[in-house]
This record gives sequence, C-alpha cells and structure tokens, in this order.
Amino acid sequence: MNTAPETHQITPSRIMETALAFFASKTLLSAVKLNVFTVLSGKSLSGKEIQAALKLHDRGVYDFLDALVALGFLNREGFLETARYSNTPETGIFLDKHKPSYMGGFVEMANDRLYPFWGSLEEALLTGQPQNEIKHNGKPLFEELYAKPERLKQFIDAMSGISIGNFMALARKFDFSPYSTLCDIGGAAGILSVEVAKQHPNMSCISADLPTVEPIANEYIASKGMSDRVKTKNVDFFTDEFPQADVITMGMILHDWDLPNKKMLIRKAYNALPEGGAFIAIEALIDDDRRKNAFGLLMSLNMLIEFGVAFDFTGADFERWTKEAGFRRVEVIPLAGPSSAAIAYK
Repeated sequence: MNTAPETHQITPSRIMETALAFFASKTLLSAVKLNVFTVLSGKSLSGKEIQAALKLHDRGVYDFLDALVALGFLNREGFLETARYSNTPETGIFLDKHKPSYMGGFVEMANDRLYPFWGSLEEALLTGQPQNEIKHNGKPLFEELYAKPERLKQFIDAMSGISIGNFMALARKFDFSPYSTLCDIGGAAGILSVEVAKQHPNMSCISADLPTVEPIANEYIASKGMSDRVKTKNVDFFTDEFPQADVITMGMILHDWDLPNKKMLIRKAYNALPEGGAFIAIEALIDDDRRKNAFGLLMSLNMLIEFGVAFDFTGADFERWTKEAGFRRVEVIPLAGPSSAAIAYK
C-alpha cells in the first residue's frame, strides 16, 4: 500500500490561461459588438442563420460560436451544421439590447476604447502617464468625451451598464427611511436616483451633472415615469458647491481623481449634508489587505491608463479621508459583484 503523502503538482496552466485571457475577452467583446446575443433574443438559431444575420465570413462562424459555448456565454443543441444556438440565462438578461437590464454599453466601450489602450499598460507603468485619447490628441478624457455627443452617449451607456446592478442593490440594502432627499453627484443618466425613488416613496432625488448630460438624464427619467420624483440639476463639481440633501451619492466618481481632488469632493459632500446625513461612494473598493478584490486592483490600473494620477482605494482609505473631513462613522455594504457602498455619516 502506498502511504506517501500526495504532492501538489506545479503546472503552468494558470499562467497560460491568464496570459491568453485576452483571447476570451476579445471573443466576448466582439460578440456584443456584433449583436450576437440580441440576434438570439428569445430564440435559437442555426450557425448559418446567425452568419446571415451578422454578415460573418464562412471561415470563423463555428469556431466563434462554439468558443462562446465553451466559455459559457451560449447554449448549443446539435453539432456544426445541425447545431442550434441560444442565449444562456445571463447573456439573455444582460447582453440582449431589447432588455432594460442590458449592460452591454460598458462592454462596447471596453471594446472600442479600453481594449486598445490596455495594450500600452507597460508604458503607463514606466511613465505614470495616461494612455488614452490624451496621448494621441492632447485632450483630457472628459473634454474629449463631452465634446462628441456619440462618445458621450457611449460613455454614459457604459457607466449605466456597469453600475445599474450596484444602484439596484444600494436601493435595496441601504436604509433610506430616516431621509427624504438625495443628490447624486455626477449622476449621468439618473439611474441611481431613479432606482432609489422607485423603491422608496419617501425620497425625492436630484441627479446632478454637467449641462451636456441633462437631456440624456431627462429622457431616461421620463422613460421610467419618475419625472415628478427625480429632477436634474447642472453642477460642475470642481467649481460649484453641492446642492443640500440628506444623502449625497457618488457612483464611480471618486476613483477618477488624485488624492487632493478626492478630498475636495469629500469636503463638498460634508458641507452639503445636515447632521446625521450620509455620504455614499459606490466603488469597486479594494479589500483592505489588497489581496482579494482583483477587479478593484485592475480597475485602479485602468485609472492609471485613463488619467495617470487617478486610483481606486480601500474602505480603510475612505474611512481615513472622510473622518479627516469631519464625518463621525463609516460602514461598507457589499453590493453587486466586486463593488461596495462606502458610507460616511455626518
């Protein structure tokens, strides 16, 4: 009888899987960009039918579709020419443009903007300089985004797609009963305000952003029948004080800036709140030990690529900065996936 202890065999499998993870990433990004999951909305189709709908070349059709099956993004019955393909529950909910839960806007932006920029990560790490539009035309990211309506719409759709699950979770998990007013700073399409107002009849909300965003937000708010409970307001958070409210929220705003600007935004939030008010920052908070939330750490690298000086942060960082501003207590509520709500009480 062999009584020797089992030894763990070291293999390069995880190295290879991660080194070539961009194969899988680009396959999914391309599927969203080509509308694979929308074409399959509520039905199954053959490979030839999908090929005709998407105008794909013969060579890659089955490799592409079967790769999506192997990656878990499509279901399949049959084989090659006899196969019928359909969405999985996840892709049917989140990547079908016909669904209000569609989050493909973020995936589309990842394909069009982030994917090529991440090819320059080494340069960002060596120089500390952003690798986005500013590298090619000298214009800062937000100036470039806000100057082109189609770019701005894509960016807002992207932020909406990555954030809606978090906003729904916040509206469900945070106790809004002691409060009556909310102002969402950098509110984009107004999704956070709409979700809170929908779930809490006691709340009146303001979605505050720059004037170019206001038509997009008003259209979304009206489409949800919430125009009586959710209003928009033009606010430049660098030059304006924040509107007074019981709750101030920021969804993926703080991580866009360097430390002095983070602290400036926190001070403005403190000044806009009454005693007992709450400041809520929704972010992909890095765990305090910086070992577990890989998404948060990778998002911080994305901030390096986008802005150079910007970075993501831990709950402990947030607590230190907010208490320095005068907040008395902090808590963290997990939301969807790797994201959390960091909450500071005045």
